Amino acid sequence: MFNQKDTSTGAEIDTLIGPGSTVKGDIRFAAGLHVDGVVDGSILADGPAVLIVSDQGRVEGRIEVPNVVIDGQVEGDVVASDRVELRANAKVQGNIEYGSIQMAFGAQVNGKLTTRPAKAAPAAAKSEAKKSNA
Repeated sequence: MFNQKDTSTGAEIDTLIGPGSTVKGDIRFAAGLHVDGVVDGSILADGPAVLIVSDQGRVEGRIEVPNVVIDGQVEGDVVASDRVELRANAKVQGNIEYGSIQMAFGAQVNGKLTTRPAKAAPAAAKSEAKKSNA
């Protein structure tokens, strides 16, 4: 079985779309996905997952994952509830919504960058609810 760790992120990668491969259609995954080929469709993740688009990879569609590392091309919006890392070869044509972001010199984004609101701590949320009920 493929199941390997990505040396740069430490993420457990259990699915690989290799160079020269093209996938047409949406992909839903739950652990780690590494794209060296082309995905023509949306990529969605369940649970704590990481998507890596290498410098050889290209995604033509929406990306909705907790964590994403982009070093290739993306044509579509990116929504990452946790972290976005744009490496030097990243070229994104679309909006990016993120919890936190890291951009390397040379990364390109043609779209809006928008932070996601931080999740309120449970105690703070209960405190606010009590104040509004008083």
